[in-house]
Amino acid sequence: MQSIEHIDEIFRLLKKELEQYRLPIVSRVEGKEIIHTPFTTLMSCILSLRTKDEVTELASIRLLKKYNTPEKLIQLPEEKIQSLIYPVGFYRTKAKRIKEISKTILDNYSGEVPKNTDELLKLKGVGRTTANIVMEYGHKEQGFIPIDVHCHRIPNRLGWIKTENPEQTENALKKILPEKYWGDFNHLFVLFGKTICAPVSPFCSRCPIQQYCKQIAVTKNR
Repeated sequence: MQSIEHIDEIFRLLKKELEQYRLPIVSRVEGKEIIHTPFTTLMSCILSLRTKDEVTELASIRLLKKYNTPEKLIQLPEEKIQSLIYPVGFYRTKAKRIKEISKTILDNYSGEVPKNTDELLKLKGVGRTTANIVMEYGHKEQGFIPIDVHCHRIPNRLGWIKTENPEQTENALKKILPEKYWGDFNHLFVLFGKTICAPVSPFCSRCPIQQYCKQIAVTKNR
């Protein structure tokens, strides 16, 4: 089995460097603002698509501090949901989606968010990344590696893998990444990608793991 050289040191350095940054709300397993459940994690994921973390967090708090179950959300008019989640991206579409998902969960799953990836993927608007986030951070189940654009891009840049899409990346990482790091991988690499390992012109000069990076396809850096 292929292994990643210096993996323990890489994760130690990333954790140390990134502890200064606030985790995205979808990656938290507890918090003061809202009760973290599989349902609130799912709703925050829906809100986060194409939306900045700070906007997602405030919208999630406005919506889910009071309306934190499908039973409560299904009672809200779509216009009320829109006003609570604005200015997240595509807020009208997301308000409609929130109502649809809440109804499906009530009608088909007795009000409980499915604890199964295949069933989660049946919910309208839920893709593999969202499903894995709900399993990992909502249901607190082990064995999942949610892969977003950062989690796909950075392991390829490091030279760990050579993949073309997030699903390939998830499968490739499960073969080489020690399972003890699966739970930390998503939130560490999302933060890393947003703060240091940027898509274009990454901040290699202040990267804590630069010595372990092959800088695949990096043509310009800072």
